[in-house]
Amino acid sequence: MLLHAHAEHSLSFSSFLREVLLDGLLDTLNILPFLFLTYLLMEYIEHKASEKLNLFMKKSGALGPAVGSALGAVPQCAFSAMASNLYTGRVITLGTLIAVFLSTSDEMLPILLSGSVSIGKIFLILGYKALVALAVGFAIDLTLRILRKEQCIDIDRICEEDNCHCERGILYSALHHTVTISLFIFAVTVIINTLVFFVGTDTLSALGDWAFGLSHLLFAIIGLIPGCATSVAISTLGVHGIISTGAMLAGLFPGAGVGVIILWRQNHNKKENLIIMSTLVAVGFFFGILADIIGIAI
Repeated sequence: MLLHAHAEHSLSFSSFLREVLLDGLLDTLNILPFLFLTYLLMEYIEHKASEKLNLFMKKSGALGPAVGSALGAVPQCAFSAMASNLYTGRVITLGTLIAVFLSTSDEMLPILLSGSVSIGKIFLILGYKALVALAVGFAIDLTLRILRKEQCIDIDRICEEDNCHCERGILYSALHHTVTISLFIFAVTVIINTLVFFVGTDTLSALGDWAFGLSHLLFAIIGLIPGCATSVAISTLGVHGIISTGAMLAGLFPGAGVGVIILWRQNHNKKENLIIMSTLVAVGFFFGILADIIGIAI
């Protein structure tokens, strides 16, 4: 009897190692080359086009939210930080800033690409985020104009921030991002595999259905946490089907990455910063639920 129990325990432990750790490691290793190529392309775009995008944003004027929502979807890790700097100097409007924040998804695009999500569905997700960002950005600027709130320009207050490893070249930056994000992916995958191993996929899906709405609010708040780990975790949960696409979007709408850090560092109006954060959460919550209702799924 004891021998049988010991055998079952050994079998269970070996199954845990295989299904949780080994599968997580293999899944991560399989996407490494793809991640590296993706980040290499992203770094090339960022290094070659960032100055032109910066100038384009400055000259956007009343069309700022449209420009911000479009450019925010461009895979540039420092774009939201640039928008925060421009807004702190009042070079761009509040609506443009929030449009950039809502459209930006930090590490979502590489995760979706490496997760074998179809190109059509990826464009659907990006388009939905950009459209929401566009509408919310214009609504905010229109409201401020109606209330006659001045959004003055003070270029001298703009502060340059270095958010990449530019001095070491594109190749180093791509390698750095690949290794860092791969470690995050492995950690999140192990956590997901552990949940599936002990709880089961059906139970997790049922829990998500039961907590509809609550999960969207939770991830909208979590999405405010700056850093690659947040968007990696939320995107990975969505790709694995642990959370709905709407809940994933609820967390990714507020996920502006380092832009949030720069905003709090440079903009000394803390009340305004809190209003911006609250707006991001509210938009993420509402349009995350709407995405599930209208059937957006990956």
